[in-house]
Amino acid sequence: MKWRNEQIYHLRQNRPLTIEDQNTYFNTVVYDGFRDNNPKQILFSYMETDKCIGYGGLVHINWEDKNAEVSFIMDTKLEEKYFQKHWLTFLSLIEDVAFMELKLHKIFVYAFDLRPHLYEALEKARYFMDARLAEHCFFNGAYKDVIIYSKINDK
Repeated sequence: MKWRNEQIYHLRQNRPLTIEDQNTYFNTVVYDGFRDNNPKQILFSYMETDKCIGYGGLVHINWEDKNAEVSFIMDTKLEEKYFQKHWLTFLSLIEDVAFMELKLHKIFVYAFDLRPHLYEALEKARYFMDARLAEHCFFNGAYKDVIIYSKINDK
């Protein structure tokens, strides 16, 4: 919750989360996913040694078309110095889950056009720019593009 509120500028979240919001989310969305054979999302803690330094997973899973959105957020304090390292590591891990375990065909990252360092990491991980949605979101008084980077299962 703390990281999401600190990084709200790049998330599809229209207000800071409260403890109540967080508890409701875990008690409904996350908990319900454990009982579903085809959950809408699968989330993981991202650990370094014994410390959680991020979390993410596959969200908006479309089981029929075999695609899902990749979601990842890390400890805000790590972003400046270790952004690319952790994104690349997380992408490698989530690709194994998506492509080898779940047999998805395609995964993608949906991002407001606010973080060019994200696109550098995605391109290094061999994702391709799949789409640019012009002026798709309203941010700080201006419309911003949304960029979608994708990767097709070749495993």
